[in-house]
Amino acid sequence: MHQHPQTVAVVIVSYNTVGLLRCCLAKLAGSTLPLRIVVVDNASTDGSTAMVRAEFPAVELIALAANVGFARGTNIGLATLGLIASGGERQGGMPPPSDNILILNPDTEVQPGAIESLVAFLAAHPRVGLVGPRLLNPDGTPQAAAFRFPTPLMTALDLFPPGEVLPGRLYGSWWHGRYPQERGERPFPIDHPLGACMLLRPEVIAQVGGLDEDYFMYSEEIAWCWRIRAAGWAIWQVPAARVVHVGGAATRQFRWRMLVALYHSRARFAATHYTPAQRLAHTVVVRAGMIRAVLRTWRGYARGRISRDELRAHLLAYGEISRSSLFAWPSKF
Repeated sequence: MHQHPQTVAVVIVSYNTVGLLRCCLAKLAGSTLPLRIVVVDNASTDGSTAMVRAEFPAVELIALAANVGFARGTNIGLATLGLIASGGERQGGMPPPSDNILILNPDTEVQPGAIESLVAFLAAHPRVGLVGPRLLNPDGTPQAAAFRFPTPLMTALDLFPPGEVLPGRLYGSWWHGRYPQERGERPFPIDHPLGACMLLRPEVIAQVGGLDEDYFMYSEEIAWCWRIRAAGWAIWQVPAARVVHVGGAATRQFRWRMLVALYHSRARFAATHYTPAQRLAHTVVVRAGMIRAVLRTWRGYARGRISRDELRAHLLAYGEISRSSLFAWPSKF
């Protein structure tokens, strides 16, 4: 009996990445599976929307009037597909628009066979609800793409880098949230992938809803995966699926603003998922890390390595991050 090919709906949220988005969409054309592609543009000013309309007329384009962030933008795409209601709430009683849902960053290049490998793995493993690929840097070297859920120790290793303050062997280790299995070629279970590329079953989204829109950027896929795991689904990485990821293409446009956004999101995750002891540890670690960062910044300024404007930007960012660490306490939300 002939079985119809698995269909895939792709949601891409873009912001001022016209060149990367063009390449991303062009690579998707190589898929052997039927794709329905939805691009949600966060009010780009670089001609992204005109490029999509002119060069990829089959792509469904949603041009927003403001930058609503990754989580809200993704939810708009999922709502367009009929998977969730507006705002990320679960949508009951609707038939899934596709057999699989691919959440993809515009700064990715899906390699031949990658989508097919992810789809095949989901089809063969009914308890797996989400899979991620092996991510590669543009030069072909491997990029970390499988992570454990955050802990205060992982934050400490970020703020007090191994080899500088803490023992160097901790970097990239299990304690730093990494999986040694990423050095191999066999699929393995993980807590969450990097959000640059995630393939999900539509029934998973129907069960847990969309992304938490209180995350403007960063950590939103971590909180989503936490809910997916809590609902009883497994999450795996499939190394046979290869995806090139440039990384940080949109976020580099607001370097210090995005650093603040990162730690604000981490504080929100701590508030909603950590124990009181872990929340206290998170706050202490972040504040100690910001004191270290401030001292290093003043030293850099005194030695002429950074300008007065850079000094001011650093200090404002570190002060805001220190204050945002208090958001790790639920009463602040």
